[in-house]
Amino acid sequence: MATSTKVEFEAIPRTKVYEEVAQQIQHKILHELKAGDLLPPEIELARTFGVSRGSVRDAIRGLELIGLLDRRQGRGTVVRKLSTDLLSDPLAAALVQQRNKVNELLDVRKIIEPALARRAAIHATADEIAELEQILRRQEEKVRRRELAIEEDCEFHYNIAMAADNNVILKVLDILMDLLRETRKKSLQTEGRPEKSLAGHRRIFTALKRRNGRAAEAAMRQHLQEIEKIVLTKL
Repeated sequence: MATSTKVEFEAIPRTKVYEEVAQQIQHKILHELKAGDLLPPEIELARTFGVSRGSVRDAIRGLELIGLLDRRQGRGTVVRKLSTDLLSDPLAAALVQQRNKVNELLDVRKIIEPALARRAAIHATADEIAELEQILRRQEEKVRRRELAIEEDCEFHYNIAMAADNNVILKVLDILMDLLRETRKKSLQTEGRPEKSLAGHRRIFTALKRRNGRAAEAAMRQHLQEIEKIVLTKL
């Protein structure tokens, strides 16, 4: 049975934790480790780095995505043979990692938000419906003036979460919106994206106003799928 390779790492400061972890592991892979070597277990790495196990897991996932590591069932995390393409084009590797991160965040939205829309159609008060309509009007005005409606876009989705009446989900969505803010800003500058976003919001709002939970859920799912295609082409 293979044993973990003995490697020394340095403790990590509390800023950009998983990136720092990934950089240290990558340095060891490039300069000390060889193909087939095993990394220590996640819990041991977390203790050595002085960070959470989640930060170690995120770092390993990122290095796995760019082809430096391979997690094997029953064996552990193994150093892969370095490809010439990876070594000669680190920018391409970074883009792959960014694209996958955004894709995973969008997946979470697709899991959460359609159900929120369905719930909001049932629980939203008359005032909350009126507030959504006001947000939609402000978005329409900005789109008409060819301005970015980033705040209105965020507000619309956030207010649906508020209307769903679940504070835990509200906090989760708030974090997701913040993580995706820069990506959404870029995608909103894509030709036709503001109009498509507005059309999606209109469909969702119509279903909410009619108190049709099933239609609201379907409209939200369609909206997120349409936006995902545009967002991922910008990465």
